Amino acid sequence: MKAPKAPLALLLPAAALLIAAGEPQHYQSSPERRTVTDTRDWGPWAGPFREKLVPSMMQDFGERYLYAPANAALKPATKGDDRVVFLGDSITDMWDLSRYFPGKAYVNRGIGAQVTAQMLVRFQQDVVALQPRAVVILGGVNDVSGFLQMESEDGIVANIEAMADIADRHGIRVVLCSILPVTNTPTADYVIRERKPDELRRINTRLQALAKARGYAFADYYSALADKQGLMDQRFTKDGVHPLAEGYARMAPIAKAAIERTLSRK
Repeated sequence: MKAPKAPLALLLPAAALLIAAGEPQHYQSSPERRTVTDTRDWGPWAGPFREKLVPSMMQDFGERYLYAPANAALKPATKGDDRVVFLGDSITDMWDLSRYFPGKAYVNRGIGAQVTAQMLVRFQQDVVALQPRAVVILGGVNDVSGFLQMESEDGIVANIEAMADIADRHGIRVVLCSILPVTNTPTADYVIRERKPDELRRINTRLQALAKARGYAFADYYSALADKQGLMDQRFTKDGVHPLAEGYARMAPIAKAAIERTLSRK
């Protein structure tokens, strides 16, 4: 007598049963996403500003839309232009390049509140596509504050190094910049706590070492703006982060010398 056949369901693996039932097998390599509750009090200005930014960044994290019209309107670079792009956050955005570098083909591509990851995302559009001879990269102070995302020192340096890699690949010469010092002021007594001067100094040391290792010029704004305590001199700022006109006046010759060294390099 033949043994009775086992039911088909017992012979098929679970995955095959799912397929037979018309349900594809679910596969997921990554762990489940975490849930984060933001309990930090961002204050009356930064709070509403972040609320406005987040939905927009979900569609365009690098905020590439901001300079898209200006990039489209910019005439192609010529050999005699010596076009240089300044890429950065609000410190670059608020720098009137035509005032401090008259007659120069310098292009400002700073965006307020940006972190280095955003600068990296838009590097192709806002730097490479403009065909400059050089790029001046200044960023990191917003990363340290955790305003838009939490980023480590390693991550900040890696993002800047990645931008330099892209520039190298496209024959664009690189000027790396130190992050500016920060300080508390009568109207902003929280800056040192949020912007972490010790961390800024460590990042600057690493950026200067990167510049030396790769033969880049290094624009050391930090030393020109810091007081004896290593904080931004009160003469150069009102809010403890952004330089006033006198601060930019000190930065300009440092940038000028770094750019000249870069463009004269064979």
